[in-house]
Amino acid sequence: MSTSSLQPSGPISLSDEDAVRQLLANTVFNLWDIVNDLTRLRPSTRDRYRVTIFGSARAQPGTFVYDEVKRVAAALAAMDCDIITGGGPGLMQAANEGAAAAQAPGRSQSVGIRVNLPFEQDVNPFVTQAFEHKTFFTRLHHFVLTSDAFVVAPGGIGTVLELTMVWQLLQVKHVESAPLILVGKMWRGLVDWARASLAGASPPLASLDDMAIPVCVDTADEAISLLRQHHARWKHPQ
Repeated sequence: MSTSSLQPSGPISLSDEDAVRQLLANTVFNLWDIVNDLTRLRPSTRDRYRVTIFGSARAQPGTFVYDEVKRVAAALAAMDCDIITGGGPGLMQAANEGAAAAQAPGRSQSVGIRVNLPFEQDVNPFVTQAFEHKTFFTRLHHFVLTSDAFVVAPGGIGTVLELTMVWQLLQVKHVESAPLILVGKMWRGLVDWARASLAGASPPLASLDDMAIPVCVDTADEAISLLRQHHARWKHPQ
């Protein structure tokens, strides 16, 4: 039953707080139905291969991890891929900087998808196309709608949120055929924990197939190699 059928059909007095509250709740749910329907639309073909790179906002320029993320993004941009990040500092900036500095053969974009926060407000200077969301929920959805592959560099709680959301969407096949590549030794510990504590529980809380969704690599070169292979398949589907 639609929520619209539950709300009163006549005028509602503002003094009737319960009815006003119910009307507002029903209206919000109906808006979500509209948004959900719209996001079911997908292009038959995508003209750009887009890689989202997640990672810490705290990493500083000149550090090893910053330079490696910058190198990954530059290599991808040189393949004519767009680079998408959260648009902020740290490893997000490293990825946008790498994309902007690459001698890209086409019109590669360096995209930042921001969220409205009381800190880290500024978009980093290497973003060429910026978006801003008021909530994490719509922002995360934007990443998913616009990406063909995901790279997760070392990061904190926000990066874990992004990683696990993409992992679950791949698990339930709301997202398909998008590689989820975790770069750095820290992520192997997370996947090992999930394999032991979730897939290894009795009864299992996840399947062993779920544990194979994220691909853990130790180096930037391994990530670039995997993305190069996936990009080639994307360009020439069989």
